[in-house]
Amino acid sequence: MKIAIPDDYQDAIPMLDCFAKLAEHDVVSYHNHISDPKMLAEQLREAEALVLIRERTPITEDLLALLPKLTLIVQTGRQAPHLDLAACTRHGVSVIYATPTTPSVSSSTAELTWGLILAALRFIPQEIASMKAGQWQHKLGRTLYGSTLGIFGYGTIGKMVAGYGRAFGMKVLVWGREGSRDRARSDGFEVATDQEALFTQSDVLTLHITLKDETRGIVSLQDLLKMKSSALLVNTSRAGLIAPGALEEALRAGRPGYAAVDVYEHEPVKDHPLLQMENVLCTPHIGYVEKESYERLLGAAFDQLVAFASGNRDAVANPETLKQV
Repeated sequence: MKIAIPDDYQDAIPMLDCFAKLAEHDVVSYHNHISDPKMLAEQLREAEALVLIRERTPITEDLLALLPKLTLIVQTGRQAPHLDLAACTRHGVSVIYATPTTPSVSSSTAELTWGLILAALRFIPQEIASMKAGQWQHKLGRTLYGSTLGIFGYGTIGKMVAGYGRAFGMKVLVWGREGSRDRARSDGFEVATDQEALFTQSDVLTLHITLKDETRGIVSLQDLLKMKSSALLVNTSRAGLIAPGALEEALRAGRPGYAAVDVYEHEPVKDHPLLQMENVLCTPHIGYVEKESYERLLGAAFDQLVAFASGNRDAVANPETLKQV
C-alpha cells in the first residue's frame, strides 16, 4: 500500500524501530503541518492509507472529498473529534483506532507534568537563560515539601502524579467525578469537599480530565480567581477544559500567580497570548512525545495496518465501508 504519515513534526517516524514493520509498503512521512484541506490533499493525493499521530491532522468531509484513492485511516489512540467517522464512512474509508496495551503514554505525560511543576516553581528555564546571559541567581524559587498538590481528575495519569506528589512530601488533594474520588480515597489520598475547595486550597493544581462535551470549559474564570496568588496551574491534558480566555484573564489578575501549559486549542501554535506572559511556562504539546511512547503508539498502528493489508478487517470501526469494496 501507499502509506502517508502527516504531521511527523520531528521527522522521527522513519527512525523508530517499529518503522521496519512497514518494510513491504511504500511509506512517506511529512514533518510539515498544512491546515488548508486543498493543500493537504495535494500532499496526500496518492495515499491509499494514512497513519495519524494522535489529534494533529483533522480529517474532514472537505479533505476526504479530495482523496479518492484513500481506503484506510489508522488513528493512534482513541476516537476524538478531529476525525469525522461518519464522513469517512460516506467516502468508503475504513478507520481503525490503534491503542497500545501498555501505559507508556500515560506515564510520559505524568512525567512531563512533574517536570513542568519543578521547572516552574524553581524558575529553571529563567535561571538557565539568566546564567547564559552572565547573571548569577536571578530568581527565588519555592519548595514543594509540605505544600498542597491539587489533582483534578484521578485517572491513570492523575494517580501517577499523585504518587509523585506523595514522594515529594506534598499533601495531595483530589477532586473529580465520584469514581475518581472513590479511587483516590482507596489509595489513601484526601478528597476535596468540592471543586471550589480544590482551587482555593491548592498550591499546585494540575488537570487530568478527559475532554468531552460535559467537561469542556469545566474550569471557569471564577474557579481560577479563587486560587492563591502564589499558586501554579498546570495543564498537560487539554486546553478545552478551561473556558476560552479564562486562564489569560486570571493570570493577568494575579490568581493564580503562575501557569505551566502543554496544550492549546489550535495546534501547532505560532503565536499565543500565553507565550507573551512572564509568569507562564509553555511547552509544545510534548506530553506523549518521547521515543518509548512513539514506539508503542506507532507500533500498534503499524500492526493494525499490516493486518488490514493482509486481509484481517476485524478492527475496523466502521465495517460498513467493507461492504462498499
